[in-house]
Amino acid sequence: MDLRDYFDFIDDENIRIHGHRVYVDNVLSNYLWGEGPDELQQRYPQMSIEKIYATILYYLANKAEMDAYMARVEKGREERYQEWLQTEASNPEYIERRERIANAF
Repeated sequence: MDLRDYFDFIDDENIRIHGHRVYVDNVLSNYLWGEGPDELQQRYPQMSIEKIYATILYYLANKAEMDAYMARVEKGREERYQEWLQTEASNPEYIERRERIANAF
């Protein structure tokens, strides 16, 4: 089996683990923060240990490519967050609803 068969390459910012809704960047973020394979399997119990090791191995075998992928994902998230801040977060209805919820506690 080719290592790439463990993944669904959707586009430049989206690689999913085949058969799951879990994205590679989610698993790798936790791995890069120091979680080992056993901890990752506890975090993602629906995934086999084989798929977790495949994700780590793919990262290590393609480190430059995967670091660039992780940077693109993070940049995309930040851009979407900034866009949200400019649109939704500044919407008076959203602000009022947020204040109402905060005051309820």
